[in-house]
Amino acid sequence: MDSITTAGLWDRLTGIQPEPELWLVIATGVVALAAVAPRPVWRLSRNAITIAHEGGHGLLALLTGRRLDGIRLHSDTSGVTVSRGRPTGLGMVLTAAAGYTAPSLLGLGGAALLSAHRITLLLWAATALLVAMLVMIRNAYGLLTVVLTGAGFVLVSWLAPAEVQAMFAYGVVWFLLLGGVRPVFELQAKRRNGGAPDSDADQLGRLTHVHPVVWLLMFHAVALCSLIGGGRWLLAL
Repeated sequence: MDSITTAGLWDRLTGIQPEPELWLVIATGVVALAAVAPRPVWRLSRNAITIAHEGGHGLLALLTGRRLDGIRLHSDTSGVTVSRGRPTGLGMVLTAAAGYTAPSLLGLGGAALLSAHRITLLLWAATALLVAMLVMIRNAYGLLTVVLTGAGFVLVSWLAPAEVQAMFAYGVVWFLLLGGVRPVFELQAKRRNGGAPDSDADQLGRLTHVHPVVWLLMFHAVALCSLIGGGRWLLAL
């Protein structure tokens, strides 16, 4: 019985789902844009981008051999990821560069899965990443945010019909692609006005002796290229 259950779960995870109608793909993109563009909505929806941002820092810290002490998410949509290790070097550079690029690259990876009709795999992979991140959260607000986000993925993955799963998956990927662009422009505006002196771009500037504007341009390039490439995959262009 266990082996049958395991086989069934594996088939469900690796199975191919029907491609949704083009109107649904476009509609979910419009909804995602509505969650990113208006400032009042963005103040709330940006929490999800912060999860991806700090998760990117945490993942690269682990992959480069650093010790991840914890992640904090705050109600003002800011976050902090604390890791230990060499204060300089490639590992620290990759860890610092991962934050602003993570939402866009996650969206690009999600678009690749959706273009291959792997909707279930996308939803389960996202749930697994949220569960892994949950272990490293070190404050109540961050815990609540990640739990609620993960619960949404679990409910849709297990209980929702295929059409709802497709709408949810495409909406999430569009949101990551679009939502990955706005924070970079916000950082640019803050730096232009003399704010954010310890931003990821400034930290990278000190680590690499390359001007922070160069790193800011790199963040822009990753976000915009991911949006263009991911959008083409989602629209099957």
